Amino acid sequence: MIRGLLFDLDGVLVDTAGYHFEAWQYIAAELGIPFGEAQNEQLKGVSRAESLNRILSWGGLQCSDAEKQHWMTLKNERYLELMSAMPADGYLPGAHAFLLASRAAGLKIALGSASKNAPLILERLGWIPLFDALVDGNVVSASKPDPEVFLEGARRLNLQPSECLVFEDSEAGVEAARRAGMKVVGIGHGLDADLLVSGLDQLTPEQALQL
Repeated sequence: MIRGLLFDLDGVLVDTAGYHFEAWQYIAAELGIPFGEAQNEQLKGVSRAESLNRILSWGGLQCSDAEKQHWMTLKNERYLELMSAMPADGYLPGAHAFLLASRAAGLKIALGSASKNAPLILERLGWIPLFDALVDGNVVSASKPDPEVFLEGARRLNLQPSECLVFEDSEAGVEAARRAGMKVVGIGHGLDADLLVSGLDQLTPEQALQL
């Protein structure tokens, strides 16, 4: 029986993926490494450190730890600069209504995101009270498809993995959910999920619970 819902952030609840893309594209350009949509797809659900490592590997570059920290800091500064223009209603269609309906149904809700800026985004939207637990890049170290973020989410909700349902928009996230022993709803297209929808506006908690 599903008693808890775990949500990725970017691409599931909010549309900040474009800000990440622009910020990483800026860093790649500074490094002289080509970076487009195809490369960006491989960074979805991946931590900042692992994302940088992948970009460096694509360019055949090696950096010291200090240099990596410089580029990650610069990327985050660029991302926050871009995100500052995000409106207070800058969430994806149906996301807020789905969270409210899930709470009304008595379900526990947790965030399971690699983003270290997740609390800032949720605070900007006024959504902190909607979550029973926040698990992000400040809490866990392993990147998806490692299941750590979802297993920690289940632990903080005091639930078994089999009692949790994950909402994800990336292949890495879907795989992480499966490794955690959880059912998964895919948001988008072409994902090997238990249920695939274009967005939360196409689904109700009751329909999701049928999984």
